[in-house]
Amino acid sequence: MDLALFDFDGTITDRETFPGFVRASVDRRRLRWGGVLLAPYVIGYKLGWVSGAAVRRRIVAFGYRGRRESEVRAAAEAYLREVVARQIRPEALERIAWHRERGDRVVVVTANLELFVSAWCEQQGLEYICSHLEARDGVLTGRYLGRDCCGPEKSRRVRERIALHEYASVHAYGDTVEDRELLALADRRFYRWREVLS
Repeated sequence: MDLALFDFDGTITDRETFPGFVRASVDRRRLRWGGVLLAPYVIGYKLGWVSGAAVRRRIVAFGYRGRRESEVRAAAEAYLREVVARQIRPEALERIAWHRERGDRVVVVTANLELFVSAWCEQQGLEYICSHLEARDGVLTGRYLGRDCCGPEKSRRVRERIALHEYASVHAYGDTVEDRELLALADRRFYRWREVLS
């Protein structure tokens, strides 16, 4: 049996889903203020000066602090059903099916939020490792529970949860520099759906 590790945004999907989910799940007034206050971070991210993790932390703090977890989870499920379902790459579904037919273990490893990605993974019968938001008494605090699952944190969490030596071969699929450490765990690495031979 082999192990297959898949990033979600941009790998299983054909684009980043986090920004669209934020727009769909945060009220307009808060979005407008957030657009103004967080603009320097977003611009810095696009220019490569600010990490994706730093931007996501600020967006999560501004957009979700004080929100009921159940409301955000319901918005996530609706967004997955109405929008993300059309953004899933056919080649990703085919590759996941190929691994499953072989009897491989398939795990989605993503920086995306558990309250968002869990619904899709559970529909597909897939395991997942992802970022979690902190909640107290059903209300989101605007903070992550633990670290954002990106970059080195992806490989750390995989190693913490999965005994890699138990698998004949490890396959990993990613599409950004935040997946570099995840890909480094694998015997067969696929970056933007092309195998990296090294």
